[in-house]
Amino acid sequence: MRSTRRLYGFSLVFCGALLLPGTPAAAQARFSGQALEAAVRTGGPAAQAPPSTTAARAPQDAEPQTRRLTIEEAVRLALENNLGIQIARFDPLVEDLGVAQAQSNWAPTLTNQFQTTSTDSPNNTFLAGGQGLKTSDDRFINTTGIQQNLRWGGRYNLNFDGSRLTTNNAFTTFTPQLRSTLSFSYDQPLVRGFSIDSVRQQLESSVKNREIADVQVRQTIASTMRTVRNAYWNLAFAHAALRVQQQSLELAQESLRNTRSRVEIGTTPPIDIVEAESEVAQREEAVIVGEAQIQTAEDTLRALVLDPSTPDFWTVHLEAVDPPPFQPITVDTEAAVRNALDKRTDLQQSRKSLELNDVNIRFLRNQTLPDVTASIDYGLSGLGGTQLQRGPGPFGPGSGTVIGETQRGFGPVVGDLFRNVYPAWTAALNVSYPLGTSTAQANLARARLQNSQAQAQIRNQQLQVSTQVREAARQVQTNQKRVESTRSSRSLAERRLEAEQRKLAAGTSTSFVVFQTQRDLAVARNNELRAILDFNQSVVDLETVQEIPLGGAAP
Repeated sequence: MRSTRRLYGFSLVFCGALLLPGTPAAAQARFSGQALEAAVRTGGPAAQAPPSTTAARAPQDAEPQTRRLTIEEAVRLALENNLGIQIARFDPLVEDLGVAQAQSNWAPTLTNQFQTTSTDSPNNTFLAGGQGLKTSDDRFINTTGIQQNLRWGGRYNLNFDGSRLTTNNAFTTFTPQLRSTLSFSYDQPLVRGFSIDSVRQQLESSVKNREIADVQVRQTIASTMRTVRNAYWNLAFAHAALRVQQQSLELAQESLRNTRSRVEIGTTPPIDIVEAESEVAQREEAVIVGEAQIQTAEDTLRALVLDPSTPDFWTVHLEAVDPPPFQPITVDTEAAVRNALDKRTDLQQSRKSLELNDVNIRFLRNQTLPDVTASIDYGLSGLGGTQLQRGPGPFGPGSGTVIGETQRGFGPVVGDLFRNVYPAWTAALNVSYPLGTSTAQANLARARLQNSQAQAQIRNQQLQVSTQVREAARQVQTNQKRVESTRSSRSLAERRLEAEQRKLAAGTSTSFVVFQTQRDLAVARNNELRAILDFNQSVVDLETVQEIPLGGAAP
């Protein structure tokens, strides 16, 4: 009779489990592999999320604004708003000023000077010529000139002087005296400084630094784009992981309700309710942690793509609408290595630095040559003013008293210059060469050693680049296999949970085993999500490692 009642009780429990709409089997049907894939596609919680202590909102609180972002839109916003990129874009502008500064050495310089002097000298001999006790000279001079360094190492200087002199010297011929002078000088290095000099070295170095700055900007942009894509996938993963935790919470809540039903009909001891409630509490905690992880992922992404000056910078919610895709790809490792050796920014910077060393070596080699400089000076002069005509004197004709005046203005004085009346010229060839070992030779030897060292460093960099690219390609292939493996594991975990729920309904399993199976399913689903996320991030890394090193600090 006791066996009959026990069989009758099991039958009621089994039938009740089949008829109740919220049985674990029904819940498992709703949260099967298709539900997980839907969570990955949506990247967010289900429309009907279970109640959560942190998710509850007061009725009077305003709903915050949500901005839905695709991954391409996130990248575009980062290019516009990211502060790291904005800072890096100043470097080429600074180097442009360095180029302009070097080129300014070839700009002509115009000079102009006005000068007036007055000198009173005592007459210490009767030949001093001054009237009375002193000789007075008052002079006004205006000098205008232009000078310029030329791109082939030469330098010219052109000056025009005009002056007016008044004096009481009895021996002067003109008073006031007008004088004009036109002078031209040119210096040209013939050996040292002919092919390259310090100005041309500075210009070529500035151009190379400008090219390096461009490469650094490209490196910053590529590094930021990698960080943005990874942050976007992390946000999508956080939403999908929260959905998995909510699914696990719903399963625990369904098990709690069923346990209570079995306790009410007397087929399960009341102590099982405590175990079910404990399981629900643990999974509520997992939901709370998942919501916090979403907020952390949002802050990371917003700092990368949004403008900090906008008023809703910290309040707007970001939603990743693109799910982490899984599309198996075929990796051509050798082609990726060749592409990286050609385009990697660190290799390009090293090559530019090597070119900069070549410029320094050319300059230092030129400085070891003899200094042979040709120079020419050519001058013209004119003289006029009030010419004093003198009679016979003790020192011959024209040294006596003034007997008349002749005026010669500034126009005829300047005309003397154009008529080449009073030319004067000088040509010179200057040669100098140090005896023994010079400083330039020591500097050249040091620069050559540094150049050989830089070439060895580039070869080492190329080896490291090849290793990094091969490792990134291997990670893509590994994660691709992980996705396939974790999908199979998740499918088996779902089937195992379904079997344990049926066994529990038949009385051949326990709530502890069912809860453990639910935990295993949640872990399997998270493993699949993590494998998909790792696969997408490894694809991003494979693309990025062909442009920049991955070991640098993220902006």
